[in-house]
Amino acid sequence: MTDSKAPTLEETVLLIDKAREQAATMLEKIFAAAQPGAVYGQPVGSERYTVITAAEVTSGGGFGMGLGLGPPSTPGGTAAPTAEAALPETRQTGGAGGLGGGGGSMGRPVAVIAIGPDGVTVKPVVDVTKVALAGLTAWATMLGLLRARRRARNC
Repeated sequence: MTDSKAPTLEETVLLIDKAREQAATMLEKIFAAAQPGAVYGQPVGSERYTVITAAEVTSGGGFGMGLGLGPPSTPGGTAAPTAEAALPETRQTGGAGGLGGGGGSMGRPVAVIAIGPDGVTVKPVVDVTKVALAGLTAWATMLGLLRARRRARNC
């Protein structure tokens, strides 16, 4: 059973204000991931060397809101007659609404910066798993293309 009571103007304004507040909160959290402290680690020092880690930070998100106002409808798509529709002071509209949002961020190490008596060196962090997966994907793609080429020649 659906509720055919339409939201009032005040309820609609409150819904929009709530959506704006939630969007602002979510954006603050997403942009917090792009702060320098999230990218560069705290320097760690010894007698001769200082080491700083660097990371790649990726973040994203989305937010949406929907609000529909219109005449209440029956399953056949026609407006449902109601007893209140005969009252001239009662505005009958259907109501719907919704809020939604989500986001996330991810970080991974990309380099180690070493500062020592010989100067500054940047050593990349290699993700062996990603390199292996890229190699396997390229190999499987080449194998598939070669098989398709042979089949095309034999036809």
